[in-house]
Amino acid sequence: MVSTCPATHSPPAADPGPLRPPWSARALIAAGLLVAAVAVTWLTFWWIGLSPASLAAGLGDTARLLRRMWPPDLPDAGDVAGMIAETLLIAVAGTGLAALASVPLAFVAARTHRGPRWLRPAAQVVVVLTRAVPTLAFAILFVRIFGLGPPAGALAVAVHSVGMIAKLLADAVEEADPVPAEAARACGAGEVQVAVSTVLPRVFPALTGIVLYRLDINIRASAVLGVVGAGGIGVALQTALGSLNYHRAAGIICVIVVLVLLLELLSVAVRRRTGQQSTGRQNTGRRSTRAGRSGGDTTGTAALPAGRAPHDVGWDRGRVLRVAGAVATGVVFLVSLWSVSPDPGRLSGAWPNLRGVLAGMWPPAFSGDLLMAVLESLLMALGAASAGAACGLVPALLTAAGTTPWRPLSAVVRVLLVVVRGIPDLVYALLFVAALGLGPFAGFLALWISSTALAAKFFADSLEQLDPLPHEALTSVGARRWQAFAAGIWPQFVPSFTGNSLFVADLALRESVVLGIAGAGGVGYLMQESIATLRYDTTAAIVIAIAVVVYAIETLARVARRHLL
Repeated sequence: MVSTCPATHSPPAADPGPLRPPWSARALIAAGLLVAAVAVTWLTFWWIGLSPASLAAGLGDTARLLRRMWPPDLPDAGDVAGMIAETLLIAVAGTGLAALASVPLAFVAARTHRGPRWLRPAAQVVVVLTRAVPTLAFAILFVRIFGLGPPAGALAVAVHSVGMIAKLLADAVEEADPVPAEAARACGAGEVQVAVSTVLPRVFPALTGIVLYRLDINIRASAVLGVVGAGGIGVALQTALGSLNYHRAAGIICVIVVLVLLLELLSVAVRRRTGQQSTGRQNTGRRSTRAGRSGGDTTGTAALPAGRAPHDVGWDRGRVLRVAGAVATGVVFLVSLWSVSPDPGRLSGAWPNLRGVLAGMWPPAFSGDLLMAVLESLLMALGAASAGAACGLVPALLTAAGTTPWRPLSAVVRVLLVVVRGIPDLVYALLFVAALGLGPFAGFLALWISSTALAAKFFADSLEQLDPLPHEALTSVGARRWQAFAAGIWPQFVPSFTGNSLFVADLALRESVVLGIAGAGGVGYLMQESIATLRYDTTAAIVIAIAVVVYAIETLARVARRHLL
């Protein structure tokens, strides 16, 4: 959001900021996206045969399945602890490996890279490809190479996370103050020395937040990797559903939901604490810099790096805690890596499998069936995202601080949304396939539910960041609630609504790729089948098609947000 200056200060004329199209052009862009969303949603409904009657019948079948699953049959405490520990170890090991690999990749992929020119395009290709292909798709491939178990899951988490972490970190590197780096280069420092000594310390708080956020996502992903044999608690869920033991499946789903919710609370608390510390250090640095520029006493502050004040020198309590936290993080990572690593004999046996997979991938074998499956995944994702955005607006208005009619209702709806978001999409798909049968109908319903909860979260956050003055002014002169919303809130909210809806569509497309593994339509079934039948040329074509479609949607979303926000 664009911050506003106080009335006593005039905006600097030399820096007008990024140019945006006029409001009329932005309104036309938003209207065009709305028409496209309605058209895609209608096409999706036609494609999967969705109608009010079929939806009511499907929800009835799902309700009967849920009644069959009650009461949940929880596994033994020892089994639950072992499955949870394995899931967490997979997520931690994969995230740690991705963080180590993402740091050099991000520096090379950033626009500020000064090394060989060919390195940056190569790094960007790696970032795009690993980010576009979902974790579960990598897990299918790595299970074929490394065999069943946690090693395949950890590698799948790591490879997909590399693209995500490197992309966000590259943005932070590009936004870092270039003056210290230029000064180091002027003194003869090499690019590696410049990156380590001047840039990395400044982007380290951002890196910490990115890794924590990615760990939260990876724990959710690790909970269902066992569906394809990649270890974790998902193995027990797949076994229970495969044997029609729905009571045990319900118990395992309850364990997954509780685990995800607890870790989400912990992640939010840690990120908030890290953000406060980072903000405090940045404010201290800005105060010391302003003191130096104003001609004050700079003997102590000017020589210190940004973010340091004279009293920060030495081993105070905060520095001791940070160092202890870093050491503890390293120990946890090494333990998790050791816990999921395969024995040397198994690792050496994976090399022939890897050579066979890579050799069989060229040339890629595109076909009409593949393109139709990709189209089905695309329609499911865009249709579910559009319907989810429309449905998510209602709970967002009920939970946002400025629009909720009753605070207790806001708290109840917010908790409900957190629970719904805590269940992975693949779990929804497995339940709907068990209730409704194979096909894209089950996949659409799974994506619809998750997109609604995710859109509601994003919309509520955006509504709380809007300027409340227009709404309060209209309310004070007697406007009704809906009139104050339509005239005071909605015009401000349209850009955020459009941008967040596109982001939800981007996430839904990544998830729709793997729902076919559960039989819920899309291209995931073809990928699993091609690997099982050793048709790696088809696998390569599927990966390329997924990457192209995901990158195209991501680019569209980025361009639209840049013109709207």
